[in-house]
Amino acid sequence: MDERKAKVIFQSFEHYAGSRIFIGLLDKAVVSSCALVVVPNLTRSGTPYALIENVVTDTGFRKRGFGRAVLAAAVAAAWDAGCYKVMLLAGSKSPAILSFYENSGFSQNKTGFQIRRKAVRPEQAL
Repeated sequence: MDERKAKVIFQSFEHYAGSRIFIGLLDKAVVSSCALVVVPNLTRSGTPYALIENVVTDTGFRKRGFGRAVLAAAVAAAWDAGCYKVMLLAGSKSPAILSFYENSGFSQNKTGFQIRRKAVRPEQAL
């Protein structure tokens, strides 16, 4: 992704109060990150909830606390934004990754569903 597009995406987080990208740095190098989106809510007296996505740690820096640090910062920001819950979906079924989330305070207690849009090839988009 080019830098211009990335900047636009970063700026779009400003439109959602409380939402942001968390970045773990080591000597100015990005080693870990995650995205937090705070979602307005029509239930629970309007109390928002949060979604965490794209939790990533560079493979050379795993098991050193960087992922846990950005995840903890995102959860703390969600609580500061008044969220009543924080959710995330793990795309992996790896026991190590699921254990990472459980050891970070998350519990696997709901059933998640998703639907994905079929990929559109450029020639079909015309």
